[in-house]
Amino acid sequence: MVATLRERHVERLIDSCYADLDTPALTTEVLRRLPGILPVEAVFFASVDPATLLFTSAVAQDPLAGATPLFLDNEYGRADVNKFAALARSPEPVMSLDRATRGERSASARYREIMAGLGLGDELRAALIVGHECWGVLCLHRADAEAGFSSSDLDVLRRLAPHLAEGLRRAVVHQALTDDGAGTAGGPGVIVLDQGLSLVSISPDAERWLARLEGPEIQGLPMPVYSVAAQLARAPDASHEAAHRPGSVRLRTADGQWLTLHATWLRGRSEDQIGVVIEPAPAAELGSLLLAAHGLTPAQSRVTALVLQGCSTREIVARLHVSGYTVQEHLTAVFARFGVSSRRELIAAVLAPKGR
Repeated sequence: MVATLRERHVERLIDSCYADLDTPALTTEVLRRLPGILPVEAVFFASVDPATLLFTSAVAQDPLAGATPLFLDNEYGRADVNKFAALARSPEPVMSLDRATRGERSASARYREIMAGLGLGDELRAALIVGHECWGVLCLHRADAEAGFSSSDLDVLRRLAPHLAEGLRRAVVHQALTDDGAGTAGGPGVIVLDQGLSLVSISPDAERWLARLEGPEIQGLPMPVYSVAAQLARAPDASHEAAHRPGSVRLRTADGQWLTLHATWLRGRSEDQIGVVIEPAPAAELGSLLLAAHGLTPAQSRVTALVLQGCSTREIVARLHVSGYTVQEHLTAVFARFGVSSRRELIAAVLAPKGR
């Protein structure tokens, strides 16, 4: 009976991933269904920008919420096991803390410095991947006890993970194609933070943009703003993996405007500071996000990106060092994916989202 009820929750959660829900609605379903599938003390569930793996939305249940800055410091600035970026590159994107440390939880700085103090023990993490891209992450926590997540628990999450990734991917496509134009274009805004990521100053345009973002806040900043700054600030040196990824993230406001956030160091006479620029997403950047969301192969995405830039077949051949036949083969597959029959229609489908 228990197994049957659990399977019912699994099937309903999987069904939700194909219901074209937006990200908040899918998040609600995940939090509602998971307790009937994998009993846990707390859940962290986030969507990410596949280009940078920075959070675009997130929910952290207590007691995780109050410790979010510590978890982000660990994620971006400490060597540890089961980092989300590492899982996203791994052939095994689902892993528990106990298995990664061979039962020695104290080998993890995240456990020693954060989780143990919160009364949390084993941790089960997943990078949510479909096709070639990671669209989100999931982290499940159990109370600090000798027994952690079992092999069957990992199997269940391995089963769910690609469907959750597909749900998040579909949310990006759905949000872009149902944009009703409610978002009003505006100018770039600037946020200046100190090295502790506390607000120093903010421009009026940035205040207006932040007022249109939903979700939890950390130190008074929406999580995407905090995470893009934290990735930059917590990289211990130039060789750290976070320092090599672009300090930017693409996300959507509550009223349908696509934005890009960029973080950069501001060098000053005294202490260096961090600047975050928040502005409407350029068409080319939004286009690359939608190409990934539509499940194109890397080769198809490269060809389509050049088409969006106005390149001819001859120019694409020269830049990618492939044959004209190969270019046409990729374009035929891309046209079929988007349901179009010409380059002009493709550009419109990618860069000019339709109304409802």
